[in-house]
Amino acid sequence: MKPAKAPVTQAIRVLRSAKIPFEGHLYDYVDGGGTSDSARQLDVDEHSVIKTLIMEDDTKRPMIVLMHGDRQVSTQALARAIGVKRVSPCDPNVADKHSGYQVGGTSPFGTRRSMPVYCEQGIAELPRIYINGGKRGYIIRLATADAFRILQPTLVSMAA
Repeated sequence: MKPAKAPVTQAIRVLRSAKIPFEGHLYDYVDGGGTSDSARQLDVDEHSVIKTLIMEDDTKRPMIVLMHGDRQVSTQALARAIGVKRVSPCDPNVADKHSGYQVGGTSPFGTRRSMPVYCEQGIAELPRIYINGGKRGYIIRLATADAFRILQPTLVSMAA
């Protein structure tokens, strides 16, 4: 049997176009397994595996939220930090429409709709991160500084 081939997603096209070096890693996607499952399969610290969440404010404006895999987002803290009344996760179907990716395979790179990116400030301290490459079962490793150069995130304290 041939080894699985790495997908070429919109996220990968964006990174290649920007000449950002990255390493792709395939793993067996488990529905509901989250970052703990991918970190275990790839034998990496879950803290450096970054979740990409699509959320919306009280006026339904979507946003990308990046958080350490081993932490939860305090939506109250995020709402306070960005000056809105409320932030909540998007319904998965709505998230898919905003991002152009399927939940469980959402990448912050190359989203269908341009959205502000809010990033837990501790992520900036990591030299390298693992983040979804735009398909379930595919994660990429890249320098945090390179990811930030493309995403231009607003750093906030939002860990629960």
